[in-house]
Amino acid sequence: MSEKKNSISKTLVWILMGLLIFGLGGFGITNLGGAVQNVGSVDGKDISVDQYYRALQEELNALQAQTGQRVPFAQAQQFGVDQRVLARLLNTRALDAEAQRLGLSMGDENLREQVLSISAFQGLDGTFDREAYRFALQNSGLNETEFENSLREDAARNLLQGAVIAGVEMPSTYADTFIAYVGERRGFSIARLTEDNLDEAIAEPTDADLRSYYDANIDDFMRPATRDITYAWIIPSMLIDEVEVDADALRTEYEARTEEFNQPERRLVERLVFGTSDEATEALAQINAGDATFEKLVEARGLTLADVDMGDVTKPSLSDAGDLVFTAETGAVVGPHQTDLGPALFRVNAILAAQETTFEEAEPQLRDAIAADRARRVIDAQINDIDDLLAGGATLEELVEETDLQLGSIAYHTGLSEGIAGYQDFRRLAAQISTTDFPEIESLDDGGIFALRLDGETEAAPAPFDEIKEDVAARWRSTQVVAALTDKAEASVAEMQAGADIITLGLTVQQERDITRGDFVPEVPADFLETIFGMAQGDVVAVPADDTVLVVELDSIDDAETDTPEATALRNIVSQQATQALAQDIFDAYANTIRGGADIEIDQHALAAVHAQLP
Repeated sequence: MSEKKNSISKTLVWILMGLLIFGLGGFGITNLGGAVQNVGSVDGKDISVDQYYRALQEELNALQAQTGQRVPFAQAQQFGVDQRVLARLLNTRALDAEAQRLGLSMGDENLREQVLSISAFQGLDGTFDREAYRFALQNSGLNETEFENSLREDAARNLLQGAVIAGVEMPSTYADTFIAYVGERRGFSIARLTEDNLDEAIAEPTDADLRSYYDANIDDFMRPATRDITYAWIIPSMLIDEVEVDADALRTEYEARTEEFNQPERRLVERLVFGTSDEATEALAQINAGDATFEKLVEARGLTLADVDMGDVTKPSLSDAGDLVFTAETGAVVGPHQTDLGPALFRVNAILAAQETTFEEAEPQLRDAIAADRARRVIDAQINDIDDLLAGGATLEELVEETDLQLGSIAYHTGLSEGIAGYQDFRRLAAQISTTDFPEIESLDDGGIFALRLDGETEAAPAPFDEIKEDVAARWRSTQVVAALTDKAEASVAEMQAGADIITLGLTVQQERDITRGDFVPEVPADFLETIFGMAQGDVVAVPADDTVLVVELDSIDDAETDTPEATALRNIVSQQATQALAQDIFDAYANTIRGGADIEIDQHALAAVHAQLP
């Protein structure tokens, strides 16, 4: 009876295992290797799960490089990353299908040459290594057939692209027009009127004046919407004075950092290596005779000074050449001296004196560093206890009574960077937290920790008049000064339009010549050059600029200099970039057209399964 029961039990176990395996297999991809192999297809050309996954990872890596931090996939989806990647893959496969229909393909011999030329597949002797080929593909999750098919498709797609954009070139008129626009030069005269130029002083405002100005410009006095947050935090600097640092620890730290506090004499050195000692000796003779310079010799070798720069070096790092270089004066060229690379000349560009910092001089810095490190460890040791208190329902107010954390509050809004809002980790959480979230311990980049609670939100509202009366008065006065200066400037403009010269205004005149749209003119409004290049020769205008007003006369308009080396180089760059952009636009339009007429199938379940694998 017992054996029969055991047999039944084993049978049930295997049935359950079979059902479990079947269920998991039918669920889809849990590790990119399940039952579903493709996320879609275009005219029979599959887009594999691995292709889509790798493309997403590349896009996320690019985002990380741009932002400096890892972007969660859920956030990347909000940016449309997954849609861009899928659209790019659909275009690629549509073009692959089109190339196949057109009969474009790479021959076996060309494929063989391309595979043999890939350095990753070569051994130490530079020849093709079959084992290295197999190993590299295995690490990439590919087999030989898949890889070679991808090479064929890439080659065919490149042929198709080349055929589509062959002969595409932006007309020279485009670059010429651009050069003429950015290179146009203007000359103008500026007379600056300040409050000192007013005939009468600005009268003091009454309360009624200020109240009226406040009401009329209420948008200028709005306080932003805020999130009212209570927080508890502690950072290492709060504990430094309480942390004890013994003398032995200070001495040990000083000895560990002795190279930092005691640096030998160093020199900024350049080294130019020659083929033979005779060549080096002849080069030094030319320098000593004044027939050549070190820079010219470097240039003659097809190098730049950056290529021969050794940076700051110590005497031992130069081996046998150390004595020669470290007895030379600044600017001297010495040698030749035999090095591992051949005979060389050395030029000394600067002498960096030895730096010696005694233990007593370094002690305050060492004490702060050790204390900060120990303070971070003290904070780390409290995290578990603080987590337990919060998990047990402790409020932030109760938390500060039981721990070293300090309580604070802040009316947080975007752009605030004072106090705890100076930490990016705090700003990120402060912008996301809701009133239903419970406080949790979070880390700061200096080793501190914090927890916060959203108490409520305050809508944007005008600051109370009585609290900002001084600010209102300052703005009212500035407005009055500019208005009075504008009236005076307009009178001066009228005089000049009637024939008066700007010099006769009795003001200091600033003259600028050959100013282009890309130049910088100090102490003028941001849109000043836009105004200048909208004027006709001889025009006179008044331009407000903070608490001053400018009287500006356009003296001259000169065409761009189109025959200079700089203009020629810029024209070539503009023409090349415009041609590339035009070619890309044409090819994108072609690819979109091909994709629009293709038979596309997308497996949404497969897409979701891939997305689930991304953090």
